[in-house]
Amino acid sequence: MIIAIMSDIHANLPALNVFVKATKDKVDAYICLGDVVNYGPWNDECLELVYSLPGIVLLEGNHERLFSGKDKIEDELPIVQEFFYNSIKNFSRYDLIDKLPKSYELGSFTCTHTIANQRIYANSILEDDLDCNYIIGHTHHQFRIEHSNKEIVNCGSVGQNRDSIETVNFALYDSKSNTVTMCKEPYSLDMFVKELSGRNYPTHCIDYYTSKLPHQSPEATPPC
Repeated sequence: MIIAIMSDIHANLPALNVFVKATKDKVDAYICLGDVVNYGPWNDECLELVYSLPGIVLLEGNHERLFSGKDKIEDELPIVQEFFYNSIKNFSRYDLIDKLPKSYELGSFTCTHTIANQRIYANSILEDDLDCNYIIGHTHHQFRIEHSNKEIVNCGSVGQNRDSIETVNFALYDSKSNTVTMCKEPYSLDMFVKELSGRNYPTHCIDYYTSKLPHQSPEATPPC
């Protein structure tokens, strides 16, 4: 069985459509590691599309926790709050983010949004030993590292890749070999930015994305 693993869609429907097109004839099931919502304008639509995928397992990310009120948006940076208030005002599918699981066992891997609420990058130094292999998302960078003889695989971000904003990242898991393959697909940011503008997102929010296009000066990246 081949399972597609994705994370951090962030209401970016054009990017999600590219991911679905790239995987629909190649995989048997899907796992989403969370953060389907926030930042982008298509929150309901992305959740509905994710739930339409065969064998879907959707895990809770920190932005689902913000949307459901489990975590306080007031604790986030101002730009995250700006995106949140503009994204949530047209959101209605609270039923699709209610009581989401936090983890899922897949062969020798534990799938989860992140490990112990940490922001883990390829160069992170982890203090605690791991008791299993992990497949994670959260930091929007695709990588694989080893720690305490265990493997951490980050499948990257579908909708807000912080290495390359016009690239969709995901992973494919082969249950027969218990292996994970990193994948990427290009897409255009134009439709996403046009929709942000059409829904009157603040210029600062739009600039956050467009500044990450090649040959632009990137704006500071908010927390995950």
